[in-house]
Amino acid sequence: MQFSSNILSQTITQLCLAKGITQIVISPGSRNAPLIIGFTEDNSFETYSIVDERCAAFFALGMAQQTGKPVALVCTSGSALLNYYPAIAEAFYSDIPLVVLSADRPHNLIEIGDGQTINQENVFANHILYSANCIEGTSQEQHNETEINIALNTAIELQGPVHINLPFSEPLYDLVDDLHIRPQHVPARRIVAVSDTITSEIATLKELWNASGKTLILIGVQKPNTITTEIIQELARDSRVVMMTETTSNIHHPSAIHAIDQLIEPFSAENLISFQPELLITLGGMIVSKKVKALLRTHQPAHHYHIDPKKAYDTYFSLSGHIKASPQDVFERLLIQQQMSESNYRSSVLEIKKDRELKHAAYLAAAPFSDFKVYEQIFKKLPKEYQLQLSNSTAIRYSQLFKIESSIDVYCNRGTSGIDGSMSTAIGAAVQTEKPVLFITGDLSFFYDSNALWNNYIPANFKIIVVNNSGGGIFRILPKAKTVTHFESYFETRHHLTAEHLAKQYNCNYAKATDLDRLKQELGYLFNVSEAPTILEVFTPPEVNDLVLLDYFKKIQ
Repeated sequence: MQFSSNILSQTITQLCLAKGITQIVISPGSRNAPLIIGFTEDNSFETYSIVDERCAAFFALGMAQQTGKPVALVCTSGSALLNYYPAIAEAFYSDIPLVVLSADRPHNLIEIGDGQTINQENVFANHILYSANCIEGTSQEQHNETEINIALNTAIELQGPVHINLPFSEPLYDLVDDLHIRPQHVPARRIVAVSDTITSEIATLKELWNASGKTLILIGVQKPNTITTEIIQELARDSRVVMMTETTSNIHHPSAIHAIDQLIEPFSAENLISFQPELLITLGGMIVSKKVKALLRTHQPAHHYHIDPKKAYDTYFSLSGHIKASPQDVFERLLIQQQMSESNYRSSVLEIKKDRELKHAAYLAAAPFSDFKVYEQIFKKLPKEYQLQLSNSTAIRYSQLFKIESSIDVYCNRGTSGIDGSMSTAIGAAVQTEKPVLFITGDLSFFYDSNALWNNYIPANFKIIVVNNSGGGIFRILPKAKTVTHFESYFETRHHLTAEHLAKQYNCNYAKATDLDRLKQELGYLFNVSEAPTILEVFTPPEVNDLVLLDYFKKIQ
Protein backbone atom coordinates (compact mmCIF):
# COMPACT_ATOMS: atom_id res chain seq x y z
CA MET A 1 0.00 0.00 0.00
CA GLN A 2 1.14 3.53 -0.72
CA PHE A 3 0.07 6.87 0.72
CA SER A 4 -0.04 10.47 -0.40
CA SER A 5 3.05 12.25 0.82
CA ASN A 6 0.85 15.10 2.06
CA ILE A 7 0.53 15.19 5.86
CA LEU A 8 -3.02 16.61 5.82
CA SER A 9 -4.14 13.82 3.49
CA GLN A 10 -2.65 11.22 5.81
CA THR A 11 -4.31 12.84 8.83
CA ILE A 12 -7.79 12.94 7.34
CA THR A 13 -7.69 9.44 5.83
CA GLN A 14 -6.38 7.82 9.00
CA LEU A 15 -8.94 9.55 11.22
CA CYS A 16 -11.79 8.63 8.86
CA LEU A 17 -10.60 5.04 8.96
CA ALA A 18 -10.36 5.03 12.77
CA LYS A 19 -13.93 6.32 13.07
CA GLY A 20 -15.41 3.88 10.55
CA ILE A 21 -16.07 6.51 7.86
CA THR A 22 -15.14 4.31 4.94
CA GLN A 23 -17.57 5.25 2.15
CA ILE A 24 -16.09 8.02 0.04
CA VAL A 25 -17.74 9.76 -2.94
CA ILE A 26 -15.13 11.51 -5.08
CA SER A 27 -15.50 14.09 -7.84
CA PRO A 28 -12.45 14.53 -10.09
CA GLY A 29 -9.96 17.35 -9.84
CA SER A 30 -6.30 18.10 -9.36
CA ARG A 31 -6.10 20.08 -6.13
CA ASN A 32 -7.83 17.18 -4.35
CA ALA A 33 -5.25 14.66 -5.68
CA PRO A 34 -3.75 14.03 -2.20
CA LEU A 35 -7.20 13.04 -0.93
CA ILE A 36 -8.03 10.91 -3.97
CA ILE A 37 -4.71 9.08 -3.62
CA GLY A 38 -5.15 8.67 0.13
CA PHE A 39 -8.60 7.09 -0.16
CA THR A 40 -8.22 5.04 -3.33
CA GLU A 41 -4.85 3.51 -2.44
CA ASP A 42 -6.30 1.97 0.75
CA ASN A 43 -8.67 -0.96 0.15
CA SER A 44 -10.27 -0.32 3.54
CA PHE A 45 -12.22 2.48 1.85
CA GLU A 46 -15.15 1.97 -0.52
CA THR A 47 -14.78 4.70 -3.14
CA TYR A 48 -17.19 6.01 -5.78
CA SER A 49 -16.38 8.35 -8.65
CA ILE A 50 -19.15 10.77 -9.69
CA VAL A 51 -18.29 13.75 -11.89
CA ASP A 52 -21.18 16.13 -11.16
CA GLU A 53 -20.65 17.43 -7.61
CA ARG A 54 -24.33 18.22 -7.04
CA CYS A 55 -25.31 14.68 -8.00
CA ALA A 56 -22.39 13.27 -6.01
CA ALA A 57 -23.57 15.03 -2.86
CA PHE A 58 -27.14 13.77 -3.17
CA PHE A 59 -25.86 10.28 -4.00
CA ALA A 60 -23.87 10.36 -0.75
CA LEU A 61 -26.94 11.70 1.03
CA GLY A 62 -28.94 8.67 -0.14
CA MET A 63 -26.25 6.31 1.10
CA ALA A 64 -26.08 7.96 4.53
CA GLN A 65 -29.89 8.11 4.67
CA GLN A 66 -29.92 4.33 4.63
CA THR A 67 -26.99 3.52 6.91
CA GLY A 68 -27.12 6.37 9.41
CA LYS A 69 -23.33 6.54 9.11
CA PRO A 70 -21.35 9.48 7.70
CA VAL A 71 -20.41 9.35 4.03
CA ALA A 72 -17.49 11.54 2.95
CA LEU A 73 -17.47 13.79 -0.12
CA VAL A 74 -14.23 14.81 -1.81
CA CYS A 75 -13.96 17.70 -4.28
CA THR A 76 -11.40 20.02 -5.77
CA SER A 77 -11.14 23.74 -5.04
CA GLY A 78 -13.30 26.56 -6.32
CA SER A 79 -16.91 26.38 -7.48
CA ALA A 80 -16.92 22.57 -7.23
CA LEU A 81 -17.54 22.97 -3.50
CA LEU A 82 -20.58 25.20 -3.99
CA ASN A 83 -22.36 22.50 -5.96
CA TYR A 84 -22.61 20.50 -2.72
CA TYR A 85 -24.77 23.14 -1.08
CA PRO A 86 -28.29 21.87 -1.93
CA ALA A 87 -27.49 18.44 -0.50
CA ILE A 88 -25.74 19.98 2.52
CA ALA A 89 -28.89 21.98 3.32
CA GLU A 90 -31.03 18.86 2.93
CA ALA A 91 -28.71 16.90 5.22
CA PHE A 92 -28.79 19.74 7.78
CA TYR A 93 -32.58 19.77 8.01
CA SER A 94 -33.03 16.00 7.65
CA ASP A 95 -30.35 15.01 10.19
CA ILE A 96 -28.26 12.98 7.75
CA PRO A 97 -24.50 12.71 8.42
CA LEU A 98 -22.21 13.91 5.62
CA VAL A 99 -18.53 14.87 5.76
CA VAL A 100 -17.46 17.41 3.13
CA LEU A 101 -13.73 17.33 2.39
CA SER A 102 -12.82 20.26 0.17
CA ALA A 103 -9.37 20.72 -1.26
CA ASP A 104 -8.27 24.34 -1.26
CA ARG A 105 -5.45 26.50 -2.56
CA PRO A 106 -2.84 27.56 0.03
CA HIS A 107 -3.86 30.64 1.99
CA ASN A 108 -1.33 32.90 0.22
CA LEU A 109 -3.02 32.19 -3.14
CA ILE A 110 -6.53 33.21 -2.04
CA GLU A 111 -7.88 36.56 -3.30
CA ILE A 112 -4.87 37.38 -5.49
CA GLY A 113 -6.45 36.42 -8.82
CA ASP A 114 -5.22 32.82 -8.87
CA GLY A 115 -7.34 30.34 -10.82
CA GLN A 116 -10.09 28.21 -9.33
CA THR A 117 -10.13 29.98 -5.97
CA ILE A 118 -12.99 31.23 -3.84
CA ASN A 119 -13.29 31.89 -0.12
CA GLN A 120 -13.98 28.32 0.98
CA GLU A 121 -13.64 28.67 4.72
CA ASN A 122 -17.04 28.59 6.51
CA VAL A 123 -18.83 28.66 3.15
CA PHE A 124 -21.75 26.60 4.51
CA ALA A 125 -22.00 28.63 7.72
CA ASN A 126 -25.81 28.73 7.93
CA HIS A 127 -26.36 25.03 7.21
CA ILE A 128 -23.51 23.13 8.80
CA LEU A 129 -22.94 21.60 12.23
CA TYR A 130 -19.21 22.29 12.24
CA SER A 131 -16.65 23.92 9.96
CA ALA A 132 -13.03 22.83 10.41
CA ASN A 133 -10.52 25.08 8.68
CA CYS A 134 -7.18 23.31 8.49
CA ILE A 135 -3.83 25.05 8.09
CA GLU A 136 -0.80 23.85 6.14
CA GLY A 137 2.56 23.28 7.83
CA THR A 138 4.10 20.80 10.24
CA SER A 139 3.66 23.27 13.12
CA GLN A 140 -0.11 23.02 12.64
CA GLU A 141 -0.44 19.24 13.03
CA GLN A 142 -2.01 19.43 16.51
CA HIS A 143 -4.48 22.10 15.42
CA ASN A 144 -5.52 20.08 12.38
CA GLU A 145 -5.88 16.83 14.31
CA THR A 146 -8.10 18.54 16.87
CA GLU A 147 -10.27 20.23 14.26
CA ILE A 148 -10.70 17.07 12.20
CA ASN A 149 -11.54 14.97 15.27
CA ILE A 150 -14.18 17.49 16.34
CA ALA A 151 -15.72 17.67 12.86
CA LEU A 152 -15.89 13.93 12.29
CA ASN A 153 -17.23 13.26 15.79
CA THR A 154 -19.87 15.95 15.31
CA ALA A 155 -21.16 14.24 12.16
CA ILE A 156 -21.36 10.94 14.03
CA GLU A 157 -22.82 12.24 17.30
CA LEU A 158 -25.26 14.86 16.01
CA GLN A 159 -26.17 13.18 12.70
CA GLY A 160 -25.67 16.00 10.25
CA PRO A 161 -23.25 17.60 7.79
CA VAL A 162 -19.78 18.94 8.62
CA HIS A 163 -17.19 20.66 6.43
CA ILE A 164 -13.42 20.22 6.58
CA ASN A 165 -11.45 22.60 4.36
CA LEU A 166 -7.99 21.30 3.46
CA PRO A 167 -5.38 23.56 1.77
CA PHE A 168 -2.83 21.69 -0.35
CA SER A 169 0.38 23.06 -1.87
CA GLU A 170 2.09 21.42 -4.81
CA PRO A 171 3.40 18.79 -5.38
CA LEU A 172 0.02 17.05 -5.25
CA TYR A 173 0.74 13.59 -6.67
CA ASP A 174 3.77 12.37 -4.70
CA LEU A 175 3.54 8.95 -3.01
CA VAL A 176 5.31 7.42 0.00
CA ASP A 177 5.49 3.85 1.27
CA ASP A 178 4.73 4.62 4.91
CA LEU A 179 2.79 7.14 6.97
CA HIS A 180 4.66 10.20 8.22
CA ILE A 181 2.01 10.82 10.87
CA ARG A 182 -0.28 8.70 13.01
CA PRO A 183 -2.89 11.13 14.30
CA GLN A 184 -4.53 10.76 17.69
CA HIS A 185 -8.04 9.37 17.42
CA VAL A 186 -10.54 10.87 19.86
CA PRO A 187 -13.58 8.52 19.77
CA ALA A 188 -17.09 9.87 19.23
CA ARG A 189 -19.47 9.70 22.18
CA ARG A 190 -22.82 7.95 22.21
CA ILE A 191 -25.39 9.31 24.67
CA VAL A 192 -28.17 6.76 25.13
CA ALA A 193 -29.45 7.31 28.68
CA VAL A 194 -32.51 9.50 29.37
CA SER A 195 -31.35 12.31 31.69
CA ASP A 196 -33.08 13.39 34.89
CA THR A 197 -34.20 16.58 33.16
CA ILE A 198 -35.86 14.64 30.36
CA THR A 199 -37.46 12.28 32.89
CA SER A 200 -38.97 15.32 34.61
CA GLU A 201 -40.28 16.68 31.29
CA ILE A 202 -41.86 13.32 30.47
CA ALA A 203 -43.57 13.38 33.88
CA THR A 204 -45.05 16.80 33.06
CA LEU A 205 -46.24 15.54 29.69
CA LYS A 206 -47.74 12.47 31.37
CA GLU A 207 -49.92 14.69 33.56
CA LEU A 208 -51.22 16.45 30.45
CA TRP A 209 -51.63 13.08 28.68
CA ASN A 210 -53.75 11.66 31.51
CA ALA A 211 -55.89 14.80 31.70
CA SER A 212 -56.49 15.23 27.97
CA GLY A 213 -59.72 14.04 26.39
CA LYS A 214 -58.53 14.90 22.85
CA THR A 215 -54.92 14.08 22.00
CA LEU A 216 -53.64 14.32 18.43
CA ILE A 217 -50.39 12.55 17.52
CA LEU A 218 -49.03 13.90 14.23
CA ILE A 219 -46.13 11.94 12.73
CA GLY A 220 -43.86 13.33 10.03
CA VAL A 221 -40.70 11.96 8.41
CA GLN A 222 -39.33 8.94 10.26
CA LYS A 223 -37.17 5.97 9.39
CA PRO A 224 -38.90 2.58 9.40
CA ASN A 225 -39.11 0.89 12.81
CA THR A 226 -38.55 4.09 14.78
CA ILE A 227 -41.51 3.09 16.97
CA THR A 228 -42.45 -0.53 17.69
CA THR A 229 -45.71 -2.06 16.53
CA GLU A 230 -46.64 -2.68 20.17
CA ILE A 231 -46.52 1.04 20.98
CA ILE A 232 -48.57 1.92 17.89
CA GLN A 233 -51.20 -0.66 18.80
CA GLU A 234 -51.40 0.65 22.34
CA LEU A 235 -51.91 4.20 21.08
CA ALA A 236 -54.49 3.07 18.54
CA ARG A 237 -56.79 1.55 21.15
CA ASP A 238 -56.99 4.71 23.28
CA SER A 239 -60.34 6.39 22.60
CA ARG A 240 -58.83 9.81 23.42
CA VAL A 241 -56.08 9.55 20.80
CA VAL A 242 -56.11 10.25 17.06
CA MET A 243 -52.98 9.34 15.09
CA MET A 244 -52.24 11.17 11.85
CA THR A 245 -49.45 9.64 9.79
CA GLU A 246 -47.81 11.00 6.68
CA THR A 247 -46.54 8.73 3.93
CA THR A 248 -42.96 9.43 5.05
CA SER A 249 -43.70 8.43 8.67
CA ASN A 250 -43.43 4.71 7.86
CA ILE A 251 -46.18 4.08 10.43
CA HIS A 252 -49.08 1.80 9.50
CA HIS A 253 -52.26 1.02 11.41
CA PRO A 254 -55.89 0.61 10.25
CA SER A 255 -57.13 3.31 12.63
CA ALA A 256 -54.42 5.85 11.77
CA ILE A 257 -55.35 8.75 9.49
CA HIS A 258 -52.96 8.09 6.61
CA ALA A 259 -54.61 10.52 4.16
CA ILE A 260 -54.66 13.75 6.14
CA ASP A 261 -55.86 16.08 3.39
CA GLN A 262 -58.57 13.63 2.41
CA LEU A 263 -59.95 13.88 5.95
CA ILE A 264 -59.66 17.58 6.73
CA GLU A 265 -60.00 19.42 3.40
CA PRO A 266 -63.81 19.10 3.44
CA PHE A 267 -64.15 19.87 7.19
CA SER A 268 -67.09 22.08 8.15
CA ALA A 269 -66.74 24.79 10.78
CA GLU A 270 -68.29 22.38 13.27
CA ASN A 271 -65.79 19.65 12.31
CA LEU A 272 -62.89 22.04 12.85
CA ILE A 273 -63.97 22.91 16.36
CA SER A 274 -64.67 19.30 17.38
CA PHE A 275 -61.34 18.16 15.91
CA GLN A 276 -59.25 20.81 17.70
CA PRO A 277 -56.97 18.85 20.06
CA GLU A 278 -56.33 19.67 23.69
CA LEU A 279 -52.89 18.08 23.47
CA LEU A 280 -50.81 17.88 20.29
CA ILE A 281 -47.78 15.57 20.22
CA THR A 282 -45.62 15.73 17.11
CA LEU A 283 -42.90 13.31 16.05
CA GLY A 284 -40.46 13.09 13.17
CA GLY A 285 -39.45 15.60 10.55
CA MET A 286 -41.18 17.98 8.19
CA ILE A 287 -44.93 17.71 7.53
CA VAL A 288 -46.07 17.72 3.89
CA SER A 289 -49.73 18.63 4.43
CA LYS A 290 -50.32 22.36 4.22
CA LYS A 291 -53.92 21.77 5.24
CA VAL A 292 -53.08 20.33 8.64
CA LYS A 293 -50.59 23.14 9.25
CA ALA A 294 -53.29 25.72 8.51
CA LEU A 295 -55.82 23.89 10.68
CA LEU A 296 -53.54 23.64 13.73
CA ARG A 297 -52.41 27.25 13.39
CA THR A 298 -55.99 28.54 13.43
CA HIS A 299 -57.35 25.95 15.90
CA GLN A 300 -54.39 25.66 18.21
CA PRO A 301 -54.03 23.01 20.90
CA ALA A 302 -53.76 24.04 24.53
CA HIS A 303 -50.43 22.22 24.68
CA HIS A 304 -47.98 21.11 21.99
CA TYR A 305 -44.98 18.87 22.70
CA HIS A 306 -42.46 17.74 20.11
CA ILE A 307 -40.48 14.56 20.75
CA ASP A 308 -37.12 14.37 19.00
CA PRO A 309 -33.58 13.76 20.27
CA LYS A 310 -32.24 16.82 18.47
CA LYS A 311 -34.59 19.68 17.60
CA ALA A 312 -38.14 21.01 17.61
CA TYR A 313 -39.84 23.58 15.37
CA ASP A 314 -42.75 25.73 16.49
CA THR A 315 -44.61 24.91 13.27
CA TYR A 316 -48.07 25.54 14.75
CA PHE A 317 -47.11 28.57 16.90
CA SER A 318 -48.09 26.75 20.09
CA LEU A 319 -45.00 24.81 21.18
CA SER A 320 -45.08 24.10 24.92
CA GLY A 321 -42.09 21.82 25.22
CA HIS A 322 -39.43 19.78 23.47
CA ILE A 323 -38.49 16.38 24.88
CA LYS A 324 -35.02 15.47 23.63
CA ALA A 325 -35.41 11.70 23.58
CA SER A 326 -36.50 9.03 21.13
CA PRO A 327 -40.28 8.63 20.65
CA GLN A 328 -39.95 4.98 21.64
CA ASP A 329 -38.41 5.89 25.02
CA VAL A 330 -40.98 8.59 25.70
CA PHE A 331 -44.05 6.49 24.86
CA GLU A 332 -42.78 3.54 26.87
CA ARG A 333 -42.85 5.85 29.90
CA LEU A 334 -46.08 7.65 29.01
CA LEU A 335 -48.07 4.45 28.63
CA ILE A 336 -47.05 2.93 31.97
CA GLN A 337 -49.99 3.12 34.39
CA GLN A 338 -51.77 5.69 32.26
CA GLN A 339 -55.14 6.98 33.46
CA MET A 340 -57.45 6.30 30.54
CA SER A 341 -60.92 7.83 30.34
CA GLU A 342 -63.61 7.39 27.72
CA SER A 343 -63.81 9.87 24.86
CA ASN A 344 -65.56 9.98 21.50
CA TYR A 345 -62.64 11.87 19.91
CA ARG A 346 -61.17 8.88 18.10
CA SER A 347 -64.49 7.27 17.14
CA SER A 348 -65.92 10.48 15.66
CA VAL A 349 -62.81 11.02 13.52
CA LEU A 350 -62.78 7.39 12.36
CA GLU A 351 -66.43 7.69 11.36
CA ILE A 352 -65.57 10.63 9.11
CA LYS A 353 -62.56 8.70 7.77
CA LYS A 354 -64.77 5.75 6.81
CA ASP A 355 -67.14 8.02 4.90
CA ARG A 356 -64.26 9.73 3.10
CA GLU A 357 -62.76 6.39 2.03
CA LEU A 358 -66.05 5.23 0.52
CA LYS A 359 -66.34 8.45 -1.48
CA HIS A 360 -62.65 8.20 -2.42
CA ALA A 361 -63.22 4.76 -3.95
CA ALA A 362 -66.36 5.88 -5.77
CA TYR A 363 -64.61 8.91 -7.26
CA LEU A 364 -61.62 6.90 -8.43
CA ALA A 365 -63.86 4.38 -10.16
CA ALA A 366 -65.28 7.13 -12.39
CA ALA A 367 -62.27 9.47 -12.71
CA PRO A 368 -60.72 9.97 -16.16
CA PHE A 369 -57.10 9.15 -17.00
CA SER A 370 -54.98 11.69 -15.15
CA ASP A 371 -52.19 12.00 -12.60
CA PHE A 372 -54.68 10.89 -9.94
CA LYS A 373 -55.49 7.64 -11.76
CA VAL A 374 -51.82 7.01 -12.46
CA TYR A 375 -50.87 7.17 -8.78
CA GLU A 376 -53.81 4.94 -7.89
CA GLN A 377 -52.52 2.26 -10.25
CA ILE A 378 -48.89 2.60 -9.11
CA PHE A 379 -49.75 2.03 -5.46
CA LYS A 380 -52.15 -0.76 -6.35
CA LYS A 381 -49.45 -2.61 -8.33
CA LEU A 382 -46.41 -1.85 -6.16
CA PRO A 383 -45.08 -5.20 -4.84
CA LYS A 384 -44.39 -5.86 -1.17
CA GLU A 385 -40.90 -5.48 0.32
CA TYR A 386 -39.94 -2.56 -1.93
CA GLN A 387 -38.30 0.70 -0.98
CA LEU A 388 -40.15 3.71 -2.34
CA GLN A 389 -38.23 6.92 -3.02
CA LEU A 390 -40.40 9.93 -3.87
CA SER A 391 -39.52 13.22 -5.48
CA ASN A 392 -41.03 16.43 -4.18
CA SER A 393 -43.97 18.47 -5.49
CA THR A 394 -46.71 16.31 -7.01
CA ALA A 395 -45.23 12.86 -6.32
CA ILE A 396 -45.11 13.24 -2.54
CA ARG A 397 -48.48 14.98 -2.42
CA TYR A 398 -50.37 12.39 -4.48
CA SER A 399 -48.80 9.63 -2.41
CA GLN A 400 -50.47 11.13 0.67
CA LEU A 401 -53.90 10.19 -0.70
CA PHE A 402 -53.30 6.43 -1.06
CA LYS A 403 -52.61 3.56 1.29
CA ILE A 404 -49.14 2.07 1.04
CA GLU A 405 -48.50 -1.53 2.07
CA SER A 406 -46.74 -1.80 5.43
CA SER A 407 -43.69 -3.72 4.13
CA ILE A 408 -42.75 -0.79 1.87
CA ASP A 409 -40.23 1.72 3.25
CA VAL A 410 -40.82 5.31 2.12
CA TYR A 411 -38.27 8.12 1.78
CA CYS A 412 -38.34 11.67 0.43
CA ASN A 413 -36.04 14.70 0.72
CA ARG A 414 -38.35 16.73 2.94
CA GLY A 415 -35.65 18.70 4.77
CA THR A 416 -35.71 21.46 2.18
CA SER A 417 -38.42 19.90 -0.05
CA GLY A 418 -36.42 20.63 -3.20
CA ILE A 419 -36.71 18.82 -6.53
CA ASP A 420 -33.02 19.19 -7.30
CA GLY A 421 -31.47 15.89 -6.17
CA SER A 422 -34.27 13.39 -5.65
CA MET A 423 -33.09 10.88 -8.24
CA SER A 424 -29.45 11.05 -7.13
CA THR A 425 -30.60 10.43 -3.56
CA ALA A 426 -32.68 7.45 -4.65
CA ILE A 427 -29.74 5.92 -6.51
CA GLY A 428 -27.46 6.39 -3.50
CA ALA A 429 -30.09 4.68 -1.34
CA ALA A 430 -30.45 1.85 -3.84
CA VAL A 431 -26.72 1.15 -3.59
CA GLN A 432 -27.11 0.57 0.16
CA THR A 433 -30.42 -1.24 0.60
CA GLU A 434 -31.09 -4.90 -0.10
CA LYS A 435 -34.63 -4.08 -1.19
CA PRO A 436 -35.44 -3.22 -4.80
CA VAL A 437 -36.05 0.52 -5.14
CA LEU A 438 -38.79 2.34 -7.04
CA PHE A 439 -38.28 6.06 -7.60
CA ILE A 440 -41.41 8.02 -8.54
CA THR A 441 -40.91 11.50 -9.94
CA GLY A 442 -42.50 14.25 -11.94
CA ASP A 443 -40.99 15.30 -15.23
CA LEU A 444 -39.37 18.55 -14.06
CA SER A 445 -37.63 16.85 -11.15
CA PHE A 446 -36.48 14.04 -13.43
CA PHE A 447 -34.98 16.30 -16.10
CA TYR A 448 -33.51 18.69 -13.54
CA ASP A 449 -31.54 15.82 -11.99
CA SER A 450 -30.89 13.86 -15.17
CA ASN A 451 -27.14 13.82 -14.50
CA ALA A 452 -28.01 11.39 -11.72
CA LEU A 453 -28.03 8.73 -14.44
CA TRP A 454 -24.38 9.56 -15.23
CA ASN A 455 -23.49 7.01 -12.60
CA ASN A 456 -21.75 3.63 -12.82
CA TYR A 457 -23.30 2.22 -9.65
CA ILE A 458 -27.04 2.05 -10.43
CA PRO A 459 -28.35 -1.42 -9.46
CA ALA A 460 -30.10 -3.40 -12.19
CA ASN A 461 -33.26 -3.65 -10.07
CA PHE A 462 -33.61 0.14 -9.78
CA LYS A 463 -36.94 1.32 -11.26
CA ILE A 464 -38.04 4.84 -12.21
CA ILE A 465 -41.57 6.02 -12.96
CA VAL A 466 -41.69 9.47 -14.55
CA VAL A 467 -45.17 11.00 -14.51
CA ASN A 468 -44.79 13.43 -17.39
CA ASN A 469 -47.49 16.10 -17.48
CA SER A 470 -45.37 18.41 -19.64
CA GLY A 471 -44.41 20.85 -16.88
CA GLY A 472 -44.88 21.82 -13.25
CA GLY A 473 -48.40 20.53 -12.84
CA ILE A 474 -48.50 21.41 -9.15
CA PHE A 475 -48.72 25.11 -10.02
CA ARG A 476 -52.07 24.55 -11.74
CA ILE A 477 -53.56 23.53 -8.40
CA LEU A 478 -52.50 26.68 -6.55
CA PRO A 479 -55.22 29.33 -6.14
CA LYS A 480 -55.22 31.96 -8.93
CA ALA A 481 -51.88 30.72 -10.33
CA LYS A 482 -53.33 30.06 -13.78
CA THR A 483 -54.58 33.64 -14.03
CA VAL A 484 -51.03 35.03 -13.96
CA THR A 485 -49.68 36.36 -17.27
CA HIS A 486 -47.24 33.94 -18.97
CA PHE A 487 -48.28 31.16 -16.54
CA GLU A 488 -47.29 28.33 -18.89
CA SER A 489 -43.81 29.73 -19.61
CA TYR A 490 -42.67 30.94 -16.21
CA PHE A 491 -44.61 28.88 -13.66
CA GLU A 492 -45.72 25.65 -15.27
CA THR A 493 -42.71 25.79 -17.66
CA ARG A 494 -44.45 23.77 -20.37
CA HIS A 495 -42.15 21.53 -22.44
CA HIS A 496 -42.19 18.59 -24.86
CA LEU A 497 -39.26 16.59 -23.52
CA THR A 498 -39.25 12.83 -23.08
CA ALA A 499 -37.04 10.48 -21.07
CA GLU A 500 -36.65 8.05 -23.97
CA HIS A 501 -33.38 9.43 -25.32
CA LEU A 502 -31.84 9.72 -21.84
CA ALA A 503 -32.73 6.10 -21.19
CA LYS A 504 -30.92 5.05 -24.35
CA GLN A 505 -27.90 7.23 -23.57
CA TYR A 506 -27.50 5.73 -20.09
CA ASN A 507 -28.33 2.11 -21.03
CA CYS A 508 -31.64 1.94 -19.19
CA ASN A 509 -34.66 -0.04 -20.30
CA TYR A 510 -37.51 2.23 -21.40
CA ALA A 511 -41.27 1.93 -21.72
CA LYS A 512 -44.10 4.44 -21.95
CA ALA A 513 -47.84 4.64 -21.35
CA THR A 514 -50.38 7.18 -22.54
CA ASP A 515 -53.60 5.59 -21.31
CA LEU A 516 -54.87 3.44 -18.44
CA ASP A 517 -54.77 0.08 -20.21
CA ARG A 518 -51.20 0.55 -21.37
CA LEU A 519 -50.23 1.76 -17.89
CA LYS A 520 -51.59 -1.40 -16.25
CA GLN A 521 -49.69 -3.53 -18.77
CA GLU A 522 -46.40 -1.69 -18.39
CA LEU A 523 -46.59 -1.71 -14.59
CA GLY A 524 -46.81 -5.49 -14.78
CA TYR A 525 -43.60 -5.58 -16.83
CA LEU A 526 -41.83 -2.94 -14.73
CA PHE A 527 -41.65 -5.03 -11.59
CA ASN A 528 -40.15 -8.07 -13.34
CA VAL A 529 -36.48 -8.79 -12.70
CA SER A 530 -34.33 -7.01 -15.27
CA GLU A 531 -30.66 -6.81 -16.21
CA ALA A 532 -30.62 -3.02 -16.35
CA PRO A 533 -32.34 -0.10 -14.61
CA THR A 534 -35.78 0.61 -16.07
CA ILE A 535 -37.62 3.86 -16.78
CA LEU A 536 -41.39 3.87 -17.27
CA GLU A 537 -42.64 7.22 -18.54
CA VAL A 538 -46.35 7.93 -18.16
CA PHE A 539 -47.77 10.83 -20.14
CA THR A 540 -50.81 12.53 -18.59
CA PRO A 541 -53.01 15.43 -19.84
CA PRO A 542 -51.93 18.68 -18.09
CA GLU A 543 -55.22 20.43 -18.82
CA VAL A 544 -57.15 17.69 -16.97
CA ASN A 545 -54.95 16.81 -13.99
CA ASP A 546 -55.68 19.79 -11.76
CA LEU A 547 -59.40 19.70 -12.52
CA VAL A 548 -59.61 16.04 -11.50
CA LEU A 549 -57.82 16.66 -8.21
CA LEU A 550 -59.81 19.77 -7.31
CA ASP A 551 -63.06 17.99 -8.17
CA TYR A 552 -61.97 15.09 -5.96
CA PHE A 553 -61.93 17.24 -2.83
CA LYS A 554 -65.40 18.56 -3.68
CA LYS A 555 -66.86 15.10 -4.23
CA ILE A 556 -65.58 13.55 -0.97
CA GLN A 557 -67.39 16.10 1.24
